[in-house]
Amino acid sequence: MKKIIIFGGYGNTGKYLIDYLYDNIDTNTYKLIAVGRKKIDRPINNKADYISMDIVNRESFDVFDGNDIYAVINLAGAMPAQTKENDPYIYINTNVIGTLNILDFCVKNNVDRVIYPQTEADLSGYWNKEKLIKPDFPRKYELTENYGVYVTSKCTAVDLIKYYNMVFGLKAFIFRCPTIYLYKSNPYYYVNGEKRMLGYRKLIQDAIEGRDIELWGDPKREKDIVYVKDYCQLIYKALFVNKNFGIYNVGTGVGVSLQEQIEGIIEVFCQEDKKSKIIYCPLKDNAREFIMDISNAKDELGYEPKYDYISYLKDFKKNMLKDVNNK
Repeated sequence: MKKIIIFGGYGNTGKYLIDYLYDNIDTNTYKLIAVGRKKIDRPINNKADYISMDIVNRESFDVFDGNDIYAVINLAGAMPAQTKENDPYIYINTNVIGTLNILDFCVKNNVDRVIYPQTEADLSGYWNKEKLIKPDFPRKYELTENYGVYVTSKCTAVDLIKYYNMVFGLKAFIFRCPTIYLYKSNPYYYVNGEKRMLGYRKLIQDAIEGRDIELWGDPKREKDIVYVKDYCQLIYKALFVNKNFGIYNVGTGVGVSLQEQIEGIIEVFCQEDKKSKIIYCPLKDNAREFIMDISNAKDELGYEPKYDYISYLKDFKKNMLKDVNNK
């Protein structure tokens, strides 16, 4: 059987991806292998084998049987939102050294293709200047910004992938990711080492409890909101497309206004007898406004988003209730 290796396969996105791939690939032809640092004895949902290893350590790749590896998906990135300490070595070791080790492993084992998620922060210089973010915009970000080392590490990883594509013929597909919306049991993240609740999770929790919800700034400002299952669809498409290289935005190509975002959360999560009220705060900070241009993903990969904003919220709620009921 041909193997598809998912580094970071036990992370939040990885679990959704394994479910999606298992449901869509020919399981008689392809075998899924998830890889992570955690020590886990059982397969993930009985849909993928699991291997514990550290991509920063070159020798740890010896755990693999190098035969018949078709593709590698590298989700094993270090990012500020998941890191309490803003230690630059975390980003360099995992995102640069780890990626280089994976690429070297791919070439040595005749892997057909590699897939990698890039941060959209490499285009932060266009934020609040260009509403439509195009996949072929040249990089534009300030090294002096918060997490400049993180963004640089991701850009370096992309450049290494380009090098291995051009020199060794390793097919490569890069996905520029904004926030990927999904349900996970832990609703917290870090900002400069400070633990905070994800903004959209706080809105959902307020709606569940029927509390008033503040709407800051201009209610008409739009944001592209992409659900994790559409992101998984993009990765699936890249696994089998007959191309050598591509850089694509992750998104829906459709903006959802802040007014629509909050109204949707109230519609899906509020109890009928305890509806949240919207409190308008026009003097508070505006939300960032952007839409991801996904035209080349549609043309080259055949990608068509399946989840609009309300269907994403409903699927999120279904997964949340399933998690609560299983505890």
